[in-house]
Order: sequence, then C-alpha cells, then structure tokens
Amino acid sequence: MPKSLLVTGGAGFIGANFVHYWLGQYPEDKVVVLDALTYAGNIANLDPVKDNRNFSFVHGNICDQDLAEKLLREHDADTIVHFAAESHVDRSITGPDAFIETNIIGTHSLLKAAKKLWIDEGLKPEHRFHHVSTDEVYGTLEADDPAFNESTPYAPNSPYSASKAASDHLVRAYLHTYGLQVSTSNCSNNYGPYHFPEKLIPLVITNILFNKALPIYGDGKQIRDWLYVEDHARGIELVINKGIVGECYNIGGINEWTNIDIVQLVCKLMNDTFAEDSELAKRFPEAQAAISGDAASLITYVKDRPGHDRRYAIDPTKAEGELGYVPAESFETGIKKTLQWYLDNEEWWSKVMDGSYQDWVESQYG
Repeated sequence: MPKSLLVTGGAGFIGANFVHYWLGQYPEDKVVVLDALTYAGNIANLDPVKDNRNFSFVHGNICDQDLAEKLLREHDADTIVHFAAESHVDRSITGPDAFIETNIIGTHSLLKAAKKLWIDEGLKPEHRFHHVSTDEVYGTLEADDPAFNESTPYAPNSPYSASKAASDHLVRAYLHTYGLQVSTSNCSNNYGPYHFPEKLIPLVITNILFNKALPIYGDGKQIRDWLYVEDHARGIELVINKGIVGECYNIGGINEWTNIDIVQLVCKLMNDTFAEDSELAKRFPEAQAAISGDAASLITYVKDRPGHDRRYAIDPTKAEGELGYVPAESFETGIKKTLQWYLDNEEWWSKVMDGSYQDWVESQYG
C-alpha cells in the first residue's frame, strides 16, 4: 500500500538525496517536503523531482506546529522522515541558539503534531516517525577504541551534538510516554551530490577550482567514517520498512579516513582529472595548482577548533544483521562520483557560494 511521507529538511543535502531515492524506488508514494530554506536548504536540490505528480514542496519551519498538523492532515501522511536540523559544528560554536531552536524545539513541535493527529485523534494507528540523528551524539573515540554501537553512552561535545542528543531523547520519550511509533538512525559523515560547500569534501573541491587554501584543522589526523549519501538513503529505507518500532540503528560506511588523507586523495583525483580532460583548464582557469598537477600545495594547517572530536566510527552490525544493510559504494567509487558531480554542476554550487540563491529565496518567500 502506498505511503504518504512528510520529509522535513528535504531541500537539504541528505534530505534531498533521500527524496530522489525514495520517489525512484516508490513512484506511487506521496512525498511532501517541508523546509525553511535556510542557508543549507536549496530548493534547486529538488529539481530532479519537481515535476513528479506525487511530489510537493512547502516552505515553512518545523517549529510551526500548526503548519505541521495541517500538512499531516491535508496529505493524509502516515510517515514523517525528520532530517531538518542545524548541522554545522563551527556554526554551533559561534551561534548555538539556532541549534537549540531548530534541533530541540523544532523536533518537539513535530512530535506534538504527530501525537495529536496519529494518537490523540486516532487518524493513523499504523504510522512511523523516523528521526535522523548523527554519530556525534556519542562523543569521541580514541584511535584503538571500538566503533560506536547502539549501546554506546551519549557524550556530546559541541552545541550541535548536544542539541541532536536532546532531540534523540525526546523522540524516545514520545514512544515510551505516548506510544508514538518512532525509530532513530545515527549516521556517520555523509558525502555526495548537493553537499553544502562549507563541508570538508565540497570545500576542498571548490577551493581547488579557485586556487584557494585548503584549511586543515590541527594536525589533520581527525578520523571520520564516510558514508555515500545514497547509501544513507538506502539505510533509512530499510529502517522504515523493516526496522522495529522504538529501535535505533547505526548506519555507517565502514570507511574510516583521516581528514588529511581525505584532502590529499581529493587533491590527487583533481590533478588526475585535470590531466585527463584539457577542457577543465579552460572552464576553471583559476585552478592553477590542479592544472599544474600540484593541488596538494594548497593545503594549509590552521588552529584546531574548540571541542573538535578526534575520531568517529560507526559499527553497523545491528543494521546489517536485522535489516540487511550493506553500503553499495566504496569510498573510491563514491568520491569519484562526487567529484564529477561538482565539476558538472558549477551553476548549482556557484549560486550557493555567491549568495545569489539566498537572495532568490528572500525575493520569493520574504
């Protein structure tokens, strides 16, 4: 039976990739995206599905409980997939208030809306509120520590991760207090198409194209577990369709890399790509280091940021055993796809970086 999904934050990086994936897999399902179109949300991310008859977009804030109730009622939604979140650690350090508002208050507004319609009014006895969280709620790991699993105690170290941990606890509370049918997934670092250019991998790619410095925090030996974004979408699909109500599932790429090794790999791939395609030098004449085959010369070490966790790593054994989750992309295949997407989609990232997209949002939505 077709589902009707309300996807919050569906114009963001991970949310948009999930919407593309879901409508490709389930063309009869209805998908409604609710997004505030803040700096990290981009309606252009949804261009691949904008003409799909079962897709619709609503500009709005998850803190608006009345709007959430209205959308759940109008679209007869039985599933919420909750991506909407402030998610950049650096921004949470300089401006934590927005993270508290969106990640905690916003999540609670959605939970209240779902409870009111699905439980209090009994409109959808069978429903699912799926909450997308992060591995950062678990804190940090030493080099020889075992990877995070679903039993790892929470120990957030930044305003961002603390706000996500709080939202995770609220979701759990609405199951045990009110019977809301919830699930949670905690993912490792995502990468892929439509990734906002302030994040590490797209930042390195675009900075190389402009011959700008590639900033590396501290010694660059921080370790992250990288997950191709479509593999994340596939993992969420499995949780929604096969996951047990009330359970949490870790979705990881089984793919640990230090930040400096990531940057050096992207530099090498950019050197190779420019060497193989002479047209790139014409399209990106400022990319002198890559044109000369020495993109790594742009690497610059900068002071480490406060509260910078040393290592994250996800143990996806539970998702593998219970749901059959296995990443389809290796890092080598995924990073090549990602790099090529950025080279092919200059118009998208240039509008994000020069502010013209946000100017357009203001003109359209005020």
